[in-house]
Amino acid sequence: MTVTVRPFRRSDARDVCDVRRRALPYAIATPQSVAWEVAEAPAARQLRVFVAETAGRVVGAAKTFVRHDSSTPGQGVVAPLVDPDHLGRGIGSALLAAAEDHVAGLGATRLHAYAQDDSRSPAFAERRGYRRLRQGHYLRLDLARAALPPLPGTLPPGVELRTAADFGADPRPLFEADAEATADEPDELTVDAMTYEDWIVQFWEHPDTDLDLTTVVTVDGEVAAFSVARTDGQGRYGSQGTGTRRAHRGRGLAKLAKAASLRRARDAGCTEAFTANDAANAPMLAINTAFGYRRFAGDWHCVRDVAGTDA
Repeated sequence: MTVTVRPFRRSDARDVCDVRRRALPYAIATPQSVAWEVAEAPAARQLRVFVAETAGRVVGAAKTFVRHDSSTPGQGVVAPLVDPDHLGRGIGSALLAAAEDHVAGLGATRLHAYAQDDSRSPAFAERRGYRRLRQGHYLRLDLARAALPPLPGTLPPGVELRTAADFGADPRPLFEADAEATADEPDELTVDAMTYEDWIVQFWEHPDTDLDLTTVVTVDGEVAAFSVARTDGQGRYGSQGTGTRRAHRGRGLAKLAKAASLRRARDAGCTEAFTANDAANAPMLAINTAFGYRRFAGDWHCVRDVAGTDA
């Protein structure tokens, strides 16, 4: 079997989306968003997508880029995926090599990868010099049957529930809340230098972001908490991020935002909900467990220092 690795073409979007859905059944992906992520990526991100073909069929893909939105320089990400029916044939190795060459050529000194918590992927990563650092959990909720907690009949004084669509004229307050919450997330790769312009492209304008289901809690008119929703038009809902600004933590506002978003999603016809949490993020894991989410899969955040650097 001959495997060919080549750069992504827009006509590959549907095939790459299918690979992502099969390899990561909890991921929200659409052909539109696959093509859009490549076409609209900020120049500083240096994003490249490679595809692997055999017998004219796309059987794998790899996304790779530098984390220009981190204050720590030299951080690269490599994310190879292989169709589950084609594992063990050297496809992942070929894709990983292409991804590593790309980001190493841009000066990355540390490579970040995410190995699925299964019987193969961690060993695959370790054989290639990666070491495991943190574990992540992916959780699923049967939204059609879930007994979601009721929303309060009366909100505390000054508290309002809104949607992201309400901020269409000026989404900057949402950016500021998201940036603050993201910088505080437990992770080995801190994202603390995202610009408003990049956020607009990567999040606000992302084709899968559902502004009507993304819920925002305001306190005295200021954004205090949020829960970002993505949907794929096939009944699947994904939480892209839920957070609270530092000054408003400890009041249950993130839980309120997510509960409202999930209820809106069910009313809109979504039947499955997925979310992801770092294993050390106890507060958010507790919220999701209370909603009825259960662990569906997991991964390991792995890193490899590029040979010949001081990293």
